[in-house]
Amino acid sequence: MSHILQPDSQLDHWVAEQNLPAFRAAQIRRWLFASRAESFAEMTNLPLPLRTELEGAFQWWTSHVAVHKQAEDGTEKLLLEFSDQQKIECVLLREAERRTICISTQVGCGMGCVFCASGLDGVVRNLTAGEIIEQMLRLRRLMPEEERISHIVVMGMGEPLANLENLLAALKVAASSEGLGISPRRMTISTVGLPAAMRRLSQAGSQYNLAVSLHAANDTLRNELVPVNAKSGLEAILAAADEYFEASGRRLTFEYVLLGGINDREQDAQQLATRLRSRSALLNLIPYNPVAGLPYRTPTEDAVARFSAVLTAQGVNVQIRRRKGSRIDAACGQLRRMPVTTA
Repeated sequence: MSHILQPDSQLDHWVAEQNLPAFRAAQIRRWLFASRAESFAEMTNLPLPLRTELEGAFQWWTSHVAVHKQAEDGTEKLLLEFSDQQKIECVLLREAERRTICISTQVGCGMGCVFCASGLDGVVRNLTAGEIIEQMLRLRRLMPEEERISHIVVMGMGEPLANLENLLAALKVAASSEGLGISPRRMTISTVGLPAAMRRLSQAGSQYNLAVSLHAANDTLRNELVPVNAKSGLEAILAAADEYFEASGRRLTFEYVLLGGINDREQDAQQLATRLRSRSALLNLIPYNPVAGLPYRTPTEDAVARFSAVLTAQGVNVQIRRRKGSRIDAACGQLRRMPVTTA
């Protein structure tokens, strides 16, 4: 049985094979993306025999919500379990009028960042494009009918650029007028920095925002914190980021998780300023969100302020990430394949 959310035009082909008028595919997509319907049976403007045929030919949901958590700040997190028993997490963030969803691209993560929960057990597999879209629809159903998703950040579990083909197919659906109708300029792809994949993104003519997670300003420290850095090094990563800026015209974002006593010293800030001050970029400073079982700690507020001040004084545009969802382990770096029995 095919996944109806898999964006490979299989729905159009199926409609043609059934000798149905082409407008039926558009009708079905409106039910998938513009309604709160949960089954084919609810597609009431379709003939009953067609609804029955759809039930037999396609699977709508390939996951079920194993755990649903809510925080006092309005953040909601879903643990989704797929038919192969693999689990991923995704998040809805509420801030003023913004409704941002944070989605995953892989089951686990293979980048090995030592302070991040997502990669504790390595990577199992890539998510399909349909499974990425399914997260969007699951999260949208947490919102009242009058609200809509305003932004998408691909900052959940996994390295997005390690699953680039499926991710781009899913984001194309999200941007489509027949999909969720979200502008690519309101979508952000986060990466630890895979230069070859970053160049492919540049060559694809993408208009997405690119966020590069640095976490260190020299290769010695970054190799310890982000082991995959040893394959390329910061210079190659920054050069690929510059290439994306030239190709897209989209201002770059760099992200830096501050680990107390490790990468939050004044000399770290000075080195980072040297790397970034000549670039048209925003630097997101993210005070570490604790992960059970890991030895790292959140820096003090004074340390964060001093670090930020050094960068600002040298002309770097700095923003300190406000922590949201940490009480339900939904903040940056906390998403993982949580066992259902512990939820």
